[in-house]
Amino acid sequence: MKRIGVIANCTKERSADVLSRLARDAAELGLDLFADGPAATLLGRPSAPRAEMLARSEAVIALGGDGTVLRAVRELGGSDIPVMGVNIGGLGFLTSVAEESLRKGLGCLAADDYEIAACAAAECRVERGGETIVECRALNDVVVTRGASNRVLTLEVTVDGEWVTSYMCDGIIVATPAGSTGHSLSAGGPILTPEASVFVISVICPHTLSSRPLVVPDRSRIEIVGVGDRGELMLAVDGQTSEPLRHGDRVCVTRSARDVRFVRLPGHSYFAVLRHKLGWSGSSAPRPR
Repeated sequence: MKRIGVIANCTKERSADVLSRLARDAAELGLDLFADGPAATLLGRPSAPRAEMLARSEAVIALGGDGTVLRAVRELGGSDIPVMGVNIGGLGFLTSVAEESLRKGLGCLAADDYEIAACAAAECRVERGGETIVECRALNDVVVTRGASNRVLTLEVTVDGEWVTSYMCDGIIVATPAGSTGHSLSAGGPILTPEASVFVISVICPHTLSSRPLVVPDRSRIEIVGVGDRGELMLAVDGQTSEPLRHGDRVCVTRSARDVRFVRLPGHSYFAVLRHKLGWSGSSAPRPR
């Protein structure tokens, strides 16, 4: 890969320095960089419209944190162009390359020494009165939650047309494996490995001690409906976009036919990422061979 698009969070404190090094290393490796707005300025490149930049790119570098990766995925809109996330943010579960390994990552792109990992995405559709009013795509999660109101919600969940239950809660999260280490994890949900063909349904602050996360096959159709008229409803997708909902709107979640493609460098290990990001220390005994 020689033509690389760059989507960067230029508000990060180190973004200018990292983009400067990116431009220098790319020139030495014979890579062409494309960017728009402030990122293009910091790279010393002419700014190109975002759609044109993506159309010319063979891969995209998302420079920032998980939010930047999610923004890049949203703007790619289901394209097969792979994303390489470079972390100059905080936790960064979706970023696979640390800032200090940026030069190595560029070298792997130039030498075609990498793997492409496909991650499942979700399709979300909101139906009102039999009509579709919202269609969107999520890499991490679809969340139905309360808006500015402090009132508890009653949300009904069905899976493949079968009623599961009604939850009195602050919201419900439907997460993909990629999103299982995000909002869902903070709500008590399980960690899913990227290869798992499932969704996890996690309840935010349920008003019962018996409520537990529910894991269902990703071939399922999950529907969430707010019942009654208590409190405001909001739909949040990947923490990037939000839409107001009405009680009675039907939020339908299914697996997308288009996966998101990520660049993985040689030696990448999902469990090594978990150990590092979550601070798992384990026993002091030697690792079994």
